[in-house]
Amino acid sequence: MISAVSTAAPVFAQVGQTQPADLQTEQAPAVPDLPVAATGSRANENAVRQAGDAFGTSIGRETIGLYNQGSVRGFSPVAAGNVRIDGLYFDPVVVPTNRISRSTTVRVGLSALGNPFPAPTGLVDFGFRRPGDAAAASLLVGLDAWGTFNVEADASLPLSNKLSLGLGASTRFENGANATLETEVGGAVSLRWRPTDTLVILPFINLQSVVFDDHGATYVPAGDYLPPQLPRRLRFGPEWVSGSQVETNMGLLVDWQLAPQWTMRAGAFRSSQDRVNGATNVVRELLPDGTGTQRILLDPPLDFASISGEVRLTRRIDDGPRQHFIHAAVRGRVGDRRFGGSDTLELGSVSIYERQVGPRPPITFSPQQQDQVRQWTGGLAYEGRWLDVGEISAGVQYSNYKKRIDLPAGGVEGTDSRPLLYNLTVAANISDRLVVYAGAVTGLEESGIAPGNAANRNEALPAIRTRQFDAGFRFAITDKMKLVGGVFEVSKPYFNLDTNNRFGLLGDVINRGIEASLAGPLTDTLSVVAGAVLLQPRVTGEAVDAGRIGDRPIGAISRRFEASADWRPPFLPGASFDTRLAYRSAETATVSNLTAIPARTQVDVGGRYRFKMSGRGVLLRLQVTNLLDVQSFELRNAGAYNLFPGRLIQGYVTVDF
Repeated sequence: MISAVSTAAPVFAQVGQTQPADLQTEQAPAVPDLPVAATGSRANENAVRQAGDAFGTSIGRETIGLYNQGSVRGFSPVAAGNVRIDGLYFDPVVVPTNRISRSTTVRVGLSALGNPFPAPTGLVDFGFRRPGDAAAASLLVGLDAWGTFNVEADASLPLSNKLSLGLGASTRFENGANATLETEVGGAVSLRWRPTDTLVILPFINLQSVVFDDHGATYVPAGDYLPPQLPRRLRFGPEWVSGSQVETNMGLLVDWQLAPQWTMRAGAFRSSQDRVNGATNVVRELLPDGTGTQRILLDPPLDFASISGEVRLTRRIDDGPRQHFIHAAVRGRVGDRRFGGSDTLELGSVSIYERQVGPRPPITFSPQQQDQVRQWTGGLAYEGRWLDVGEISAGVQYSNYKKRIDLPAGGVEGTDSRPLLYNLTVAANISDRLVVYAGAVTGLEESGIAPGNAANRNEALPAIRTRQFDAGFRFAITDKMKLVGGVFEVSKPYFNLDTNNRFGLLGDVINRGIEASLAGPLTDTLSVVAGAVLLQPRVTGEAVDAGRIGDRPIGAISRRFEASADWRPPFLPGASFDTRLAYRSAETATVSNLTAIPARTQVDVGGRYRFKMSGRGVLLRLQVTNLLDVQSFELRNAGAYNLFPGRLIQGYVTVDF
């Protein structure tokens, strides 16, 4: 839930992270129930007007901000395992869809305050779509110029004064920038049961079936240079290079006000991905004239499931203008993954400007491996809030981590870690408008899996120790316009491809940076969200000292600027116009640092028109992305590229019932 907070309020503005609206008592700070991607009010979705800062927000279909769930301060919170659902720990194999997630917020710096157990590189928090007390429904139908068609439907049905049902369904027929096709259908069912005034129970299940998924090519040049201009709207590769899979997220949320001063929150989740078949389409040794060799890696059935959750008990102590919160929490996860066994097919010389045809050769799968992760973490945390003075937050956690990999030839590889983790943040109200803060946090994170073009493809990597130091301020220019700035340093072990094309530990990476955000209404008709990040990423270690790799990590971007604006002209009631300007400097593309994707600027423009039809709210939305038709590349991993999408016109209509 995203809300503007009065400057006279405590520094921990995002109270909804730890105290959902269902559990707010007379003594607890209140959080306004804004219509953020809520069933029955989706015609009001507007990320520019509903984002609290420029650090990353998704509202329904719209995403704005400097960061996203795959990249925060140069790292991926999702790959690291720093994910929450309504503030509770969640280990996603696949992230929730919009059928159960009403919004997604990246919490870094001041926006991370209020979560008693933060993590380096911030948190990605999925706001759960809770069924309401009144009957409501929303329908969205979208289409774009490439031929992608999608439908989303959500409904909230009160079954009694204590029980509400939430339903959702979607289908998508995608025609991508490279003319690949994908068909997917999904749905969700949730319940909101309130047996007493102090207890809320929310079970849910969210299924997504990728019925058919074309696998477009990834391009790997023969040397330290970028690919030639990639063909647009050309599906490259044989027709049989495709896949299908089923993705599932299910779980249970419990909010219980045990007593006026005691709150318990709990969440248990199961996230899984079952691949019926899959493939990786790679054009290797690509030359400037567009010729290379094609390699197809076909996978046997793969599956990955993780059970995770958290139980948190909070004691609140009121002491005049001061409040004290003591949190005790236990969280854990059990992950099981079957991977490997792929067959490699070499299809010989190709030109990326010619469509490939031909039957699939015979394939032979090899034995697969099993990967098992077991982790539990116990923690104690304290938050002290002194009205108009400041706040302090401190916590300690003990984590027990075990990973085991059963090798096809017999035997087991394993790694264990039992770190003691800490976090400490202090914030002070310098004035009614200015808040400053400083903090330190350590973490134990996943380092992901080896990419598709690595010699050890799909291999699970060990857990790593991480740390972060940051400091900053928030200044209220007006009651609604906020300026946020900060400095940070995040350090982690650095994994990437070595000279033998094996994905492994190469050294350490330290990201130092400055970030800033300006968000809020400039006038009654004009709202803006603008931000900037200046990053100094550096890799250290023996491989750098020996000159085997460069001192910049893969994917490093030193400068990002983004500004979005939404204008509601007073002479056109119901209409608004929006624009987004996003600049990023060159992106380091190879381990040697000899190749980089050039800097680029993207401009998007759009408009909305809201009106009533038979008493129902209706929204017409039209947008043009990449208005200037910038041609560039997307970096898949070290020295591997994909097509950056060109200009696209898209639109949708939303109707609330």
